[in-house]
Amino acid sequence: MRRIRLGVGAALAAGTLAVTGLALAPTAVAVAPDTATINATCTIGGSGEATLTATQNGTSATVTVSSEEITAPIALAEDSIRSTLTLVDASGGTTAFTGTENPALAGGDGVTVGPLTGTVAPGDTLEAFGGSLQMVILGFTVTCTAGEAQSPGPFVFD
Repeated sequence: MRRIRLGVGAALAAGTLAVTGLALAPTAVAVAPDTATINATCTIGGSGEATLTATQNGTSATVTVSSEEITAPIALAEDSIRSTLTLVDASGGTTAFTGTENPALAGGDGVTVGPLTGTVAPGDTLEAFGGSLQMVILGFTVTCTAGEAQSPGPFVFD
Protein backbone atom coordinates (compact mmCIF):
# COMPACT_ATOMS: atom_id res chain seq x y z
CA MET A 1 0.00 0.00 0.00
CA ARG A 2 2.86 2.35 0.85
CA ARG A 3 4.42 1.82 -2.60
CA ILE A 4 1.15 2.74 -4.35
CA ARG A 5 0.84 5.96 -2.32
CA LEU A 6 4.43 6.85 -3.05
CA GLY A 7 3.91 6.17 -6.76
CA VAL A 8 0.73 8.28 -6.87
CA GLY A 9 2.43 11.08 -4.93
CA ALA A 10 5.43 11.06 -7.27
CA ALA A 11 3.15 11.11 -10.32
CA LEU A 12 1.18 14.05 -8.91
CA ALA A 13 4.39 15.94 -8.13
CA ALA A 14 5.74 15.32 -11.65
CA GLY A 15 2.43 16.42 -13.18
CA THR A 16 2.41 19.60 -11.08
CA LEU A 17 5.96 20.42 -12.16
CA ALA A 18 5.10 19.83 -15.81
CA VAL A 19 2.04 22.08 -15.65
CA THR A 20 4.00 24.77 -13.77
CA GLY A 21 6.74 24.57 -16.42
CA LEU A 22 4.18 25.06 -19.20
CA ALA A 23 2.58 28.02 -17.41
CA LEU A 24 5.95 29.70 -16.91
CA ALA A 25 7.32 28.95 -20.39
CA PRO A 26 7.74 32.08 -22.51
CA THR A 27 5.24 32.56 -25.33
CA ALA A 28 6.61 32.45 -28.86
CA VAL A 29 6.75 35.63 -30.88
CA ALA A 30 5.66 34.94 -34.45
CA VAL A 31 7.61 37.72 -36.16
CA ALA A 32 10.18 40.08 -34.71
CA PRO A 33 10.29 42.96 -35.00
CA ASP A 34 6.64 43.45 -35.90
CA THR A 35 7.21 47.05 -37.08
CA ALA A 36 10.06 48.54 -39.09
CA THR A 37 10.70 51.77 -40.97
CA ILE A 38 12.34 52.49 -44.30
CA ASN A 39 13.18 55.58 -46.32
CA ALA A 40 11.67 55.01 -49.74
CA THR A 41 11.79 56.76 -53.08
CA CYS A 42 8.82 56.33 -55.42
CA THR A 43 8.45 57.01 -59.14
CA ILE A 44 5.24 59.00 -58.38
CA GLY A 45 4.08 60.30 -55.01
CA GLY A 46 7.39 61.46 -53.62
CA SER A 47 9.71 59.92 -51.12
CA GLY A 48 10.10 59.65 -47.39
CA GLU A 49 9.66 57.45 -44.38
CA ALA A 50 7.31 54.48 -44.52
CA THR A 51 6.30 52.05 -41.79
CA LEU A 52 6.00 48.32 -42.42
CA THR A 53 3.89 46.34 -39.96
CA ALA A 54 4.13 42.54 -40.10
CA THR A 55 2.01 39.76 -38.61
CA GLN A 56 2.25 35.99 -38.85
CA ASN A 57 -0.12 33.08 -38.38
CA GLY A 58 1.71 29.85 -39.18
CA THR A 59 3.04 30.06 -42.73
CA SER A 60 0.68 32.93 -43.61
CA ALA A 61 1.99 36.44 -43.03
CA THR A 62 0.84 39.97 -43.77
CA VAL A 63 2.62 43.28 -44.17
CA THR A 64 0.94 46.69 -44.19
CA VAL A 65 2.85 49.67 -45.61
CA SER A 66 1.91 53.20 -44.56
CA SER A 67 3.46 56.62 -45.04
CA GLU A 68 2.44 60.20 -44.42
CA GLU A 69 5.27 61.43 -46.69
CA ILE A 70 4.53 59.28 -49.75
CA THR A 71 1.22 60.60 -51.02
CA ALA A 72 -1.60 59.68 -53.37
CA PRO A 73 -1.29 61.68 -56.61
CA ILE A 74 -5.09 61.81 -56.99
CA ALA A 75 -8.20 60.70 -55.10
CA LEU A 76 -8.42 56.90 -55.01
CA ALA A 77 -11.30 54.62 -54.06
CA GLU A 78 -11.08 52.07 -51.29
CA ASP A 79 -9.38 48.82 -52.39
CA SER A 80 -8.37 50.27 -55.77
CA ILE A 81 -4.58 49.88 -55.51
CA ARG A 82 -3.15 46.51 -56.57
CA SER A 83 0.07 46.15 -54.59
CA THR A 84 3.03 43.77 -54.53
CA LEU A 85 5.66 44.16 -51.82
CA THR A 86 8.79 42.14 -52.59
CA LEU A 87 11.10 41.52 -49.64
CA VAL A 88 14.59 40.04 -49.92
CA ASP A 89 15.39 36.90 -47.92
CA ALA A 90 18.78 36.86 -46.17
CA SER A 91 19.34 33.28 -47.39
CA GLY A 92 18.68 34.29 -51.01
CA GLY A 93 15.58 34.77 -53.05
CA THR A 94 12.56 36.96 -52.44
CA THR A 95 9.10 36.72 -50.94
CA ALA A 96 6.12 38.58 -52.41
CA PHE A 97 3.19 39.97 -50.41
CA THR A 98 0.19 40.93 -52.53
CA GLY A 99 -3.25 42.44 -52.16
CA THR A 100 -5.70 45.13 -53.18
CA GLU A 101 -6.53 46.60 -49.78
CA ASN A 102 -6.24 50.33 -49.15
CA PRO A 103 -8.46 52.98 -47.54
CA ALA A 104 -10.15 55.62 -49.70
CA LEU A 105 -7.59 58.37 -50.28
CA ALA A 106 -7.93 62.02 -51.26
CA GLY A 107 -5.26 63.51 -53.51
CA GLY A 108 -2.29 64.38 -51.29
CA ASP A 109 -3.19 61.91 -48.51
CA GLY A 110 -0.47 59.66 -47.13
CA VAL A 111 -0.61 56.20 -48.69
CA THR A 112 -1.50 52.99 -46.85
CA VAL A 113 -1.68 49.59 -48.57
CA GLY A 114 -2.41 46.29 -46.95
CA PRO A 115 -2.53 44.04 -45.26
CA LEU A 116 -0.69 42.36 -48.12
CA THR A 117 -0.51 38.58 -47.79
CA GLY A 118 2.36 36.19 -48.39
CA THR A 119 3.75 32.82 -47.38
CA VAL A 120 6.72 32.45 -45.04
CA ALA A 121 8.70 29.59 -43.54
CA PRO A 122 10.21 29.36 -40.07
CA GLY A 123 13.50 31.24 -40.02
CA ASP A 124 12.74 33.47 -43.02
CA THR A 125 14.62 36.74 -42.55
CA LEU A 126 13.04 39.35 -44.83
CA GLU A 127 14.23 42.87 -45.62
CA ALA A 128 12.79 45.71 -47.73
CA PHE A 129 16.21 46.98 -48.91
CA GLY A 130 16.86 45.41 -52.31
CA GLY A 131 13.16 44.71 -52.84
CA SER A 132 10.34 47.00 -53.91
CA LEU A 133 6.73 48.02 -53.49
CA GLN A 134 4.82 48.13 -56.76
CA MET A 135 1.39 49.76 -56.73
CA VAL A 136 -0.82 49.68 -59.81
CA ILE A 137 -3.02 52.77 -59.71
CA LEU A 138 -5.54 53.24 -62.53
CA GLY A 139 -3.32 51.14 -64.81
CA PHE A 140 -0.09 53.03 -63.98
CA THR A 141 2.66 51.27 -62.03
CA VAL A 142 4.29 53.20 -59.20
CA THR A 143 7.47 51.62 -57.84
CA CYS A 144 8.96 52.47 -54.44
CA THR A 145 12.38 51.26 -53.27
CA ALA A 146 14.19 51.56 -49.96
CA GLY A 147 17.45 53.51 -50.00
CA GLU A 148 18.93 51.60 -47.07
CA ALA A 149 18.23 48.71 -44.72
CA GLN A 150 15.04 48.81 -42.69
CA SER A 151 15.24 49.80 -39.05
CA PRO A 152 15.50 48.24 -36.49
CA GLY A 153 16.31 45.25 -38.71
CA PRO A 154 14.83 42.57 -40.94
CA PHE A 155 11.63 40.68 -40.11
CA VAL A 156 12.46 37.24 -38.70
CA PHE A 157 9.57 34.80 -38.93
CA ASP A 158 9.07 31.98 -36.44
